[in-house]
Amino acid sequence: MTTYPRRHALGMALGGAVLLGLPGTATAAGGPAQPVVADGAGTPVVPPPPPVPVPLESWFDNDGIDSANAHDGNFDGSGYTFPAEQIPAGSTVTAGGVPYLLGSAAAGAKNNVIALGQRIDLPKGRYFGAAFLVACSYGSTGGDATVHYADGSTSTAALSGSDWYGSGGAVASAFRYGPGGVTDQNPVSIGTAQVWIDPAREAVALTLPKTAPPAANVASLHVFALTLQPVAQGRSATVLDARATANLLQDGGPQAVEATIVNTGTVWLETRDRITVTLDVPGGRVRTPAPIPRLAPGEQTTVRLGLTADRGLPAGTPAAGRIRVLADRSTIATRTLPVPLGIPDFRPADASLSTHRAPYWFCDAKFGIFIHWGVYSVPAWAPVGQQYAEWYWNNQQDPNGPTYAYHAKTYGESFGYDDFIPKFTAARFDPRSWVQLIEDAGAQYYVLTSKHHDGFALWDTKVSGRNAKKLGPRRDLVADLFAASRKYTPGLRNGLYFSLPEWFNPDNPWMGHAPRNPYTGAPLPYTGYTAGRDFVKDLQAPQVLELVSGFDPDVLWFDIGGVNDSREVLTEYFNRAKNRRRPKDVTYNDRGGIPDHDFTTPEYTTYPNTVVAKWESSRGLDPFSYGYNRATPDDKYMTTEDVVHTLVDVVSKNGNFLLDIGPDFDGAIPAVMQQRLRETGAWLRTNGEAIYGTTYWSRLAQLGDLRFTVRPGSAFYLMSLVAPGSQLVVDAPVPIRQGDRVSMLGYGGPLHWSQSDGRLVIDVPAAARAAGKHAWVFKVDWR
Repeated sequence: MTTYPRRHALGMALGGAVLLGLPGTATAAGGPAQPVVADGAGTPVVPPPPPVPVPLESWFDNDGIDSANAHDGNFDGSGYTFPAEQIPAGSTVTAGGVPYLLGSAAAGAKNNVIALGQRIDLPKGRYFGAAFLVACSYGSTGGDATVHYADGSTSTAALSGSDWYGSGGAVASAFRYGPGGVTDQNPVSIGTAQVWIDPAREAVALTLPKTAPPAANVASLHVFALTLQPVAQGRSATVLDARATANLLQDGGPQAVEATIVNTGTVWLETRDRITVTLDVPGGRVRTPAPIPRLAPGEQTTVRLGLTADRGLPAGTPAAGRIRVLADRSTIATRTLPVPLGIPDFRPADASLSTHRAPYWFCDAKFGIFIHWGVYSVPAWAPVGQQYAEWYWNNQQDPNGPTYAYHAKTYGESFGYDDFIPKFTAARFDPRSWVQLIEDAGAQYYVLTSKHHDGFALWDTKVSGRNAKKLGPRRDLVADLFAASRKYTPGLRNGLYFSLPEWFNPDNPWMGHAPRNPYTGAPLPYTGYTAGRDFVKDLQAPQVLELVSGFDPDVLWFDIGGVNDSREVLTEYFNRAKNRRRPKDVTYNDRGGIPDHDFTTPEYTTYPNTVVAKWESSRGLDPFSYGYNRATPDDKYMTTEDVVHTLVDVVSKNGNFLLDIGPDFDGAIPAVMQQRLRETGAWLRTNGEAIYGTTYWSRLAQLGDLRFTVRPGSAFYLMSLVAPGSQLVVDAPVPIRQGDRVSMLGYGGPLHWSQSDGRLVIDVPAAARAAGKHAWVFKVDWR
């Protein structure tokens, strides 16, 4: 892993709206009446009002967009800016189906608002929500935004953003400008965010959270645009967004088309309305329309349709399609979209690779296990909570660092890193027990380090002698683990980590020099190395292709970036998966050294709000190491409660959680790690339905110690990170109404609930409180 946290600008949730929070009181055992909205029976269908972009010129106070001819901006306080050549400044841009008005990039023009508590006037009206284009400098940040209403009342909701550094946002650029107009070849982007507004009241203003003025190493929230979604009085729906994808509906299945539907009216859409979504497209057909059993006012849901192209059409044949939302058999909303019929072969170009997206199996899996294991597992040391133990060799190079002194004292100054290779024995490596432990933990996939930055490969690579088959264990460790997984745990997806650079490879040393003794400066051998080759063409790319062809991984997890041939390699990877007898979807991350990716990978961190662009947070059970650190005492590892809380938090915000374990040099997994995994699995066996296959709640990411997930058309889940009292009070617009059953997973029987003034109150008997552990999961069953 890297020694510093990766920063990514990611798209935040947008396009939904808040459930009507009208005053009222209801109470009944097992299912109170819901006074919030009128019954939809007989209510006419009305078109949704168009979104309302709000001009922000009067509040703009920062110039964050420069052009090749004007370099007077300073987005982040360090002189860096977005490029006007790739950001459509001064025009309307649509993100996730929402139109936004961007400010000008003319010389001297201001084009974003630094969130410092300003009050922004809104056109007086009733709205479901306010959608924003936002970006943060020097890390994610935000706070509470306040909505002001005509009657003098207020409501609050979180408004935050992700760091601009990365290409995951809704409006992205492949580069940025540095001080003086120098082009910096690092992708940057602007994401989206949303603040929920009570549509029962007339909104007149919105106060931004108070962050900080831009400065180096100080996090600031920047607002580039604001758009309001008005309420339609009556029964109404809109197709917020739609796209034909290069995904399969499932392995071996048809091409997937997605549509996001929003209830923009004031009445519920229910089962009796027979709401379905379909696609009309010449040259293709959708066999089964997607049903929407119910949708509360302001709620949104994304449906997946399976598209089959007519026989004989070349894959990728362009066509014009139309998404239709039907109530019974009457069309109530439509949206046109371009539809490539079939999935063409991928090409080694960004325009082609960017069409690849995270597979549905990955989005639904939620929980994976990372395994860092290699030569670094022999010394297995770092100052606890301060450095990554797998970076031992590089950390040793710093004469002022603790690893430098530790190594000299423990092994002597003449003992080189490669002298650890014979001690990396894997003598107790039992691949069957490994994969069964991963399965017992409730994980749905794993990622093994096939090669870390030290350049030592765990498989029998044919292009380098620096590998576990020829040295150390004398065993193909990747082959053994994959074979065990496919035999004993066939439901697990299998992934491989691969470091693109190597610290000290003489052909292309990432650290600027070949191996040398850090105490004397004398050169050291790079064991197994063959001299005189092109690092990328003769080593890096062939090794990745060996992994693809030899092991057929479901996940390729690159690290670091740098020089690469990733476009060619990924083209081969995608097409091999697509063109087999039974096609499958594979996935890759954002560290391949190119702008394209399926998901982003923050380390040892999560986000304060929902991130719509798919992401995966990784961290070790260790407080700050992926590789095993024998210096870490057991009581410093994450507790099971820590693991569960992190999993719940990440999943509720559209992330996956990749939890790392670090086996010892002999392949033994420390007992404390095994215990944490098995206890996490026990929690998931009771509560997994609130995790696997769910989506984030589009209205709210978190409320204090509460997190939320949704099983579309089926159930809504509230997860409390602390033990509830005799009542759980939820001051949020939970989509619940008469006849819905509330229960707590792990406790039999329904729970009494009531609703008053927009709050949901669930009675929690002592027996239910005692039945929970780590996180208490309450289910609102819609069926």
